[in-house]
Amino acid sequence: MSLRINEVVPDFAAETSQGKIHFHDWIGDSWAILFSHPKDFTPVCTTEFGAVASLNEEWKKRGTKVIGVSVDGVEDHKRWINDIETYCGNDVHFPIIADEDLEVSKLFDMLPAEAYLPDGRTPADSATVRSVFIIGPDKQLKLSMTYPMTVGRNFAEVLRALDALQTTTQHGIATPADWTIGQDVIIPPSVSDDDAKAKYGEYDTIFPYLRKTKLPE
Repeated sequence: MSLRINEVVPDFAAETSQGKIHFHDWIGDSWAILFSHPKDFTPVCTTEFGAVASLNEEWKKRGTKVIGVSVDGVEDHKRWINDIETYCGNDVHFPIIADEDLEVSKLFDMLPAEAYLPDGRTPADSATVRSVFIIGPDKQLKLSMTYPMTVGRNFAEVLRALDALQTTTQHGIATPADWTIGQDVIIPPSVSDDDAKAKYGEYDTIFPYLRKTKLPE
């Protein structure tokens, strides 16, 4: 069953490179990002894990936990972490889920229910396990992105999207294309002009349905 925005994400128990977790308990009251990979020791994924590790302080600033998932076992994960840390020059502080039975991949609709890993498999057998899920403290899915194996993910965009999600959740506004922190935001059409004036003060009306304003400092 496919996951939709604002639905509660599946809960599960799993072994990770940092011990066993129960996913909803692990999230707790934080925001969370789950990012998935079709196999350990693959080139694009190694660079991606390195990028996430290098952003450790940025995740902390945003009160966000990150967790990887790959369809290999814990011991492979631990060996792969050595390569990742060598590549990026940073410690991997986050856990990596061992999804050898494909439970997590199937729960998050990255593989069909009948999928299995054949003997002598290659990353192509689990190529669709290449998604990013941003999850709120309410355990609801806020955003998802899926990439092919040949295209490395842009984690600057993941950070930007996370900033936008946290800002819209806190302030009840929307954000325009390419928005970053400090830029004007969009007043939702559901807010009347009078209420917008009372809440935000001055705002610009581009069209009756498109009004922009600055957030209070």
